[in-house]
Amino acid sequence: MGRSARPGQGFPQLLGCCRSLLCPVRITPRILFAYCFFFLTITFFLGIRMHFKSYLSAALYGLPVLSQAAAAANSTADPFQLYTISAENITAKLIPYGARLTSLLVPDRNGKLQDVVVGYDDPKQYLRDTETNHTYFGAVVGRYANRIKNGTFSIGPDVYQIPENENGGEDTLHGGFVGYDQRNWTVTAYTNSSITFTLVDRGFENFPGDVITHATFSVQTETTTENPQGLPQLTTKLVSLALTETTPIMLANHIYWNLNAFKNETVLEDTWLQLPLSKRLVGTNGILIPNGTILDVDAYNGAPDFTTGKLVGQDIKDADGLCGTDCTGYDNCFIVDRPPQYAARNSIVPIIHMNSSTTGISLDVATNQQALQIYSCNGQNGTIPVRQSQIQRNEAEGVDGAEYVNEHGCIVIETEGWIDGINNPQWGQLSDQVYSPETGPAVNWATYQFGTV
Repeated sequence: MGRSARPGQGFPQLLGCCRSLLCPVRITPRILFAYCFFFLTITFFLGIRMHFKSYLSAALYGLPVLSQAAAAANSTADPFQLYTISAENITAKLIPYGARLTSLLVPDRNGKLQDVVVGYDDPKQYLRDTETNHTYFGAVVGRYANRIKNGTFSIGPDVYQIPENENGGEDTLHGGFVGYDQRNWTVTAYTNSSITFTLVDRGFENFPGDVITHATFSVQTETTTENPQGLPQLTTKLVSLALTETTPIMLANHIYWNLNAFKNETVLEDTWLQLPLSKRLVGTNGILIPNGTILDVDAYNGAPDFTTGKLVGQDIKDADGLCGTDCTGYDNCFIVDRPPQYAARNSIVPIIHMNSSTTGISLDVATNQQALQIYSCNGQNGTIPVRQSQIQRNEAEGVDGAEYVNEHGCIVIETEGWIDGINNPQWGQLSDQVYSPETGPAVNWATYQFGTV
């Protein structure tokens, strides 16, 4: 500023000005206003010319995310500060490090509160976990959850290479060496019953383009059409907007569940699991990378068939190799096949019913995603202690429960898309996994309702 342009510099200066506006080092209120004005103007004209409804939806989703970017750019908040949200009979605790759910208290059949998620009482322990076990306890994972074969993918004629952080370079897991689970998200909204984290991803781990994600967690027990009994409910919404380039986006919550609250050593003999819409699963090789095949749940002598429900351990002996070479258990992407009455491809449908005969706690999960990953904690080896606060609850009840997170001592539920769908276009999943500034946002919406049996 303050300099007069020399001949021939007009266009380069104009180009530089545009570049500064589109990819600013720091987001100011003036730039934010320009973003919003430009976004709405383009949306309006594209909506008139093409599909107004879908582009208007993108605008409505996108503007709240953009509006949080200014706060995100200047935040110096403690990533390990504990935030609590609560409603009647449900209390959740979260931290900005990984936009992570660290604790969830709900009542058992006797009305006693139990912590049904696996994690640590000390928030800073999650950093130590990342540096050692790297369990991803309770975190949001991305920019692309689960595995990408060889760490490569193509979008049109362009081939991209991202860091391969698993199996000696055979694949990329949960976004790379430093995925969303290790990022310090910004708290951009906080009430007694809801919290929102925001992350500005400027091409992390060599993914193309910039992405802004808005992760909202809320709890409620109000009686609604979707919750007619007014049960304790956790709702998660992950809304991601591609700002500058076409890119794969597939986020997931990586929550470890234990509905028996570690009153038993494992979940095998007391936890009943039903996946009513999952008659198929993605076939994988020995290191759990999709091999292009789709299996029916009658494979492995029906071990992965949970359509009508059964105990987690009922057929686990037949799941030898299902979770990879020298592994017995489940670590699989189950496909959600919506019944005909659900017309919309991304309609929210019930995908899981689970309950513990020990505590009586039940969990019903509904989502708009096309698949879910079920992991029966095959890799846990009894070295991570159960959180002391839950051990104390068990001792107060006279229960001599588990002191460590054992093999098959928990279940991970990841609502997400078909894993490595970006490299298997024949599956027809690209519309749910590839986004650009011209598309609507990527939305991962899930509800977790708790009751008793």
